[in-house]
Amino acid sequence: MSAQHPLQPDIERLFAAGTAAVGDPTALSTFVQLRDELNSGRVRSAEPDAAAPLGWRVNSWVKRGILLGFRIGQLTAFGNHGLSFVDKGTFPARSFHPTEGIRVVPGGSSVREGAYLARGVVCMPPMYINVGAYIDEGTMVDSHALVGSCAQIGRRVHLSAAAQIGGVLEPVNANPVIIEDDVLVGGNCGVYEGTIVRERAVLAAGTILTRGTPVYDIVNGVMLKAEAAGSNAGPNTEAKPLVIPAGAVVVPGSRAITRGRAAEWGLSLYAPVIVKYRDDKTDLSAALEDLLR
Repeated sequence: MSAQHPLQPDIERLFAAGTAAVGDPTALSTFVQLRDELNSGRVRSAEPDAAAPLGWRVNSWVKRGILLGFRIGQLTAFGNHGLSFVDKGTFPARSFHPTEGIRVVPGGSSVREGAYLARGVVCMPPMYINVGAYIDEGTMVDSHALVGSCAQIGRRVHLSAAAQIGGVLEPVNANPVIIEDDVLVGGNCGVYEGTIVRERAVLAAGTILTRGTPVYDIVNGVMLKAEAAGSNAGPNTEAKPLVIPAGAVVVPGSRAITRGRAAEWGLSLYAPVIVKYRDDKTDLSAALEDLLR
């Protein structure tokens, strides 16, 4: 387990103080230090941890620090290149310098302070990245895509047009959405509620993944789904999010309703389906994305 960050005790104390922290200059300076750490990627709201059951550890104190920033922030008017907006003064929009190696193409995109973008990230307009998000090297965030608060996006991921990656701040110990390295997220996909998509997976356009939607793996003949806390191994078992296996190719599908009036009407329900696992042919089609970088 990694050593405690020097900011953690102060964040925990100030968060526990509730509204008493509002107007406290110590609270503001501590939060700004945390925000700078998030901007640089030195601190993350969740990070890889080989010792954790799912390979990821949630840093709840970081989420508390972000919530502290909302609590102590005051509404402030901002202006930038003829645009104006009003938000908490603790969360202005980020700006970038060419030396950082990040492309933010003009056209209405915004990245909030407290989000990390690594070298080689490309942002196509309009798109939005929220506080606490972590976007690793070589990833493309395409037009109309959203990366929600605290979402973790790996290396060389393509978030295609209108992809929605859900965010989470509360409860503070809840898993954020995690997209691991080399994943292709197709257009109009939605990944929500702490879902983990393992490396090299492909989500076909229109695929929606949530805690409440089981995924049918027809290759291995199993059904994948999230589990509530204490559902299997006893009352102390932690909740398990939906996990998409490495290299899985997931497409939107449907399953028939076999009971009652719905069966009479021939209705079916949405069901994401793993139809194959990634192979050389799949890699060839995904490699075309490199031409856009």
